[in-house]
Amino acid sequence: MKHRPRTEEQDDLLRPRLVDMIDQRHELVKLAALIDWEVFDREWSGFFPSGKGRPVTEPRLVAGLLYLQHAYRLSDEAVVARWVENPYYQHFTGETFFQHRPPIDPSSLTRWRGRIGEEGVEWLLTQTIRAGQKSGVIDEDSVRRVAVDTTVMEKAIAHPTDSRLYERARDQLVALAQEAGVELRQSYARLAPRLALQVGRYAHAKQFKRMRKALKRLKGYTGRVMRDLRRHLQDIPEGNLRDRIIGKLGLVSQLLHQPPKGADKIYALHEPEVDCISKGKARVRYEFGCKVSVATTLDEGFVVGMRSFPGNPYDGHTLRQALEQVTILTDQRPDLAVVDRGYRGHGENRTRVLISGARRGLTPKLITDLRRRSAI
Repeated sequence: MKHRPRTEEQDDLLRPRLVDMIDQRHELVKLAALIDWEVFDREWSGFFPSGKGRPVTEPRLVAGLLYLQHAYRLSDEAVVARWVENPYYQHFTGETFFQHRPPIDPSSLTRWRGRIGEEGVEWLLTQTIRAGQKSGVIDEDSVRRVAVDTTVMEKAIAHPTDSRLYERARDQLVALAQEAGVELRQSYARLAPRLALQVGRYAHAKQFKRMRKALKRLKGYTGRVMRDLRRHLQDIPEGNLRDRIIGKLGLVSQLLHQPPKGADKIYALHEPEVDCISKGKARVRYEFGCKVSVATTLDEGFVVGMRSFPGNPYDGHTLRQALEQVTILTDQRPDLAVVDRGYRGHGENRTRVLISGARRGLTPKLITDLRRRSAI
C-alpha cells in the first residue's frame, strides 16, 4: 500500500515547535519578547527600494544575528554556525521550527551592514533601550544622568608600514592590469617582494640608512607600475573595471605623495578612512581605527548612545552631538553628564557637565557621581 506524500503543512503539524523545546526562562527568550521586531520591517524597508530580483532576507533574522554577534562577540561565520546548533538563537531570530541549515551566507551580514549604515544600526540601539525600559532595567530618570567617554573602534588592519603599503599597492595594480588585459612593461613581481622583506630586516638590525635606500627603491617600483597602468588607461573600455582602476590609481598616487606626518595619511588601502589615534594607553601607543563616543546611564551603566566620529576630533567637540543622540534615542534630554578631563572646552550649556577632578563647590552626591564615571 502506497502512502500519499505529506504536504509541508502536515509535516509541520508533526514537527516539534521551538517553544516546546526551550526553557521560557532563558535570557534570549525573554529578550525576544521585549523587542518590537516590526520596527525593523518598517524602518529598514527604505534601504531596499527595488522590487526586482531575489527578495531580501527577513529583517528580523538579520537584526537578531547582529544582536547575537555583538552580545557574544562572534564573527559573521561563527554566529551563523552557532545559529544552526542553538535552538535559542533560532527562536530569537523568529524561527518556529528547528532548522538544520544556515539561514544565510555569512557574507550577507557584511552587505547588510553596508546597506543600512549608521542610521540603520541606531535602530538596533533604540530597541535595546526600549527593551531595557520595558524590563525595568532602567527607569525614566536614569537617562537624565549619563556618563560620556570616547574610545577607539579598531579596524582589522595590519600594522601600517611604508614597505607593506608600497608592496600591497603594487600588487593590487598588477592584478587590475591583468584583469583588464593590459601588458605592463615590468611588474616587479620577483624583485619587489624580496625588497619589502629586506626593508624589514634592515629596520630590525637598525641599519636605517640601508633601510631608507631600499624603501626608496621599493617606492619607485610602485610608482613605475602606477604610471605604466595610467598610460594604458585610454585603452580600457568604459565600465566598472575602468572605474575601479581610476579609483585605485588615485589612491596609490595619494599614498606615494603623502608626507610622513599629516591628517589625511593613508594607513590601509582597503580602509583609507582609518585614523591613527593616541589615547595615552601604556600597553599600546597608537590605535588605528575610528573614534567612537559612548554614553551610558550613570546608575546602571546601560548604553544609551554610541556614535562614530571620523577624523579624530577633539573629545570636547563630540559632547554636544553625543548628548543630542541620547536625546533622540530616549526622548529625554540629559540633565547631567559626567566626563573626563579630555572634555574641557566642550561648549555645552543645555546640560550640566561635570569634569573629572573637579571638587570645589560640589555636593557629596556629585562627588560620588564623579567617582562613578570610571564605570563606563
